[in-house]
Amino acid sequence: MTSRQRLQASLNHRAPDRVCVDFGSTAITGMHASAASRLRRAVLGDDTYRVKVIEPFQMLGEIDNDLREALGIDVVGIPCRTTMFGFENTGWKPFDLFDGTPVLVPEGFKTVSDTNGDLLIFPQGDTSAPPRGRMPRGGYFFDTIIIQEPIDEDRLNPADNIDYDVLGEVDLEHYARQAGLLASVPCGRTIGIPGGSLGDIAFVPGAWLKHPKGIRDVEEWYVSTALRQDYVLAIFEGQCRVAEQNIELLARSVGDMADVAVVSGTDFGTQRGPFLSVDSYRRLFKPFHVRLNRLIHEKTNWKTFIHSCGCVLPLIPEFIEAGFDILNPVQTSAEGMEASELKKEFGRHLVFWGGGVDTQHTMARGTPQEVYRQVRERIDIFNDGGGFVFNAIHNIQGNTPTENILPMFRAIGDSSKA
Repeated sequence: MTSRQRLQASLNHRAPDRVCVDFGSTAITGMHASAASRLRRAVLGDDTYRVKVIEPFQMLGEIDNDLREALGIDVVGIPCRTTMFGFENTGWKPFDLFDGTPVLVPEGFKTVSDTNGDLLIFPQGDTSAPPRGRMPRGGYFFDTIIIQEPIDEDRLNPADNIDYDVLGEVDLEHYARQAGLLASVPCGRTIGIPGGSLGDIAFVPGAWLKHPKGIRDVEEWYVSTALRQDYVLAIFEGQCRVAEQNIELLARSVGDMADVAVVSGTDFGTQRGPFLSVDSYRRLFKPFHVRLNRLIHEKTNWKTFIHSCGCVLPLIPEFIEAGFDILNPVQTSAEGMEASELKKEFGRHLVFWGGGVDTQHTMARGTPQEVYRQVRERIDIFNDGGGFVFNAIHNIQGNTPTENILPMFRAIGDSSKA
């Protein structure tokens, strides 16, 4: 099988010739630039190569063609034009991370150090605007700097929280061009739906905006999902309409060049259980998820992808009814999310994209032998009969030992020989 055939077989619950693997096709299935750089040197031996930071909020590194082929990675992403901080991934320039890793960052990646040595980054590369991200000195990624205007309950306007626009000509040309560049690459492809991720707490603060309005404070947003539900529903209705128009436009400009639509990155789970009730999901989110998934399935052959960290066990039947085809990151380290039970109960209905190894514990603090063993076990469980794309439980972090990343890929390769 080609990589794309392998992905399509897995998405259609058919056993592939070997497990399908994704690292780097989305902002939630990637690898920190530091980890990617060390891995690349270990695998390809090029000490002069600078990995591109293609997602500066989490400082994710590009998995380039040579590294992807060397590691047997099967999926690539069709990227959007701008980053979380609102500048384009163009005009690459050298930059050194706190841990000394030499990387390349986009031209719009403009930072200053404050008196503590923290790194501050600016929206749209505009240093005259207030900074919108802070990387603590010695840290690995940015935290959003919250800008919250005083809230006047009588004057709250849902439009202030609808940050997405219908894709214009420049963006559509970008997507079509990026898809065209992948025409000769035999990989599976993902694409994100601008506006689809309703209530995603990474997006709520609007880190790409110079002067955000509306409800931007994280705590205030979560309070709003309980106490201002009509306001939240009005936001979601407006955002969903934008996302629906974007689906129509992307279906025409990208079409069959994509295989998977990343619809939602909203986290519904905590380590011990969902952060909202099933009834609240049904009221606030499910009607919009149904609309978006139905439209994608009507207009394209794309499978739809929902990302949610934590324990979402009570919500999984709701996700299925809402029309999602894929669940990520499959956080088996959360309470109740046991791999074999998930596969047994939901494996006929959902593709599991992730869950291949525990990044919180095994990858970070385990031994290489423990990593290898867990990866082999998870592949045996999740890949039985297809319906699985190997990925870790969320992104590989920057301080993950290379000695633990290498046995992960060795176990993936060995599983195909078993």
